[in-house]
Amino acid sequence: MKSGGRSGWCWLNEDSEIVVWSRAVATAILAAVIAKLIFFPSGTLDNIPLAVRIAAAACGFVAFICIKRSVFAAVFVGETVLLLGGFLFGR
Repeated sequence: MKSGGRSGWCWLNEDSEIVVWSRAVATAILAAVIAKLIFFPSGTLDNIPLAVRIAAAACGFVAFICIKRSVFAAVFVGETVLLLGGFLFGR
């Protein structure tokens, strides 16, 4: 079956219920993992105060919204805030 140079998934509409549901489930799982890392950290992350972890996540989110929805910018800003906060306020 030839698809004319298109992906094999061209029959799957991006607005279909299954795609929307899958995207919602993936987003929920990602949010749960981020919340677990912030509120119940393990290892070295446990040495960084909760306020710094929350601030890093908030700054990353603001960077994502402000810088053309760039995931790279969000991760960079969040990680920078986390590292600086850990250096300044770490236990």
